Amino acid sequence: MKNNLQKRALMLSYMNVGYHLAEEIISIGLGVITGSIALIGFGLDSVIEMLSGIVMIWRFKHKCQSKQQEHIIDRKAQKLVAHTFFILGAYVLYEAIKKLIFHEVIEPSLLGIGIAILSIIVMPIMAHLKHQTGKLLNSQSLLSDSMESYASAWMSAVLLIALGVNYFFGLWWVDPLAGLFFVVILWREGYEAYTGNEQ
Repeated sequence: MKNNLQKRALMLSYMNVGYHLAEEIISIGLGVITGSIALIGFGLDSVIEMLSGIVMIWRFKHKCQSKQQEHIIDRKAQKLVAHTFFILGAYVLYEAIKKLIFHEVIEPSLLGIGIAILSIIVMPIMAHLKHQTGKLLNSQSLLSDSMESYASAWMSAVLLIALGVNYFFGLWWVDPLAGLFFVVILWREGYEAYTGNEQ
C-alpha cells in the first residue's frame, strides 16, 4: 500500500513538473512578445512551482531504511519547499510595488487568459490529489507542496479578476494590491512549512 502511495506521489510530482514547464515556456514567451509583466510574473510562478515539484521527485526517489531516516528526508524536503514559498513571495512583492510606483497596466491577452483559466481548473485537482496522498503517507513535505498548488490556483483566479477589472473599468491598481495580499499568504504558508506546522 505504502509503495503504491509513494509511486502515486512520484507520478503527481512528475506531472506537476511537466505541466509547469509547459506553462512557464508559454507564459514567459507570450509575456515577452506582448510586453505583459503579469504574464512574465505568472510564468516565473510556474518556475517556482516546477522547483517544488523537483524537490518532491528527489524526496520520493529516496529509499529510506527506517522511519527516522524517512522523517529526516521529509523534513529536509519540506524546508526546501518552504524556501520556494519565500522566493515566490519576494518576487510578487517586488512586482506589486514596482507596478504601483510606475503605474504599470496589465495588458490583456486572450491566450494569457486561457492559460490562467486552465490553471484554475488543473491546479485545484492536482493540489487535492497531492494533499490526499500526503495525508495517507503522513508526508508534511507533500502537504506543503499541495498548498503551493492551491496558492497557484488562487493566484490564477486573482490574475483573471484583475485582468477583467482593468479591462472593463480601467482600475490598473487592483492587480498589484491583489499581489500584496498574496505575499502575506505565501509567506505564511512558507513559515508553516519551514517550522513543520501541520497542514
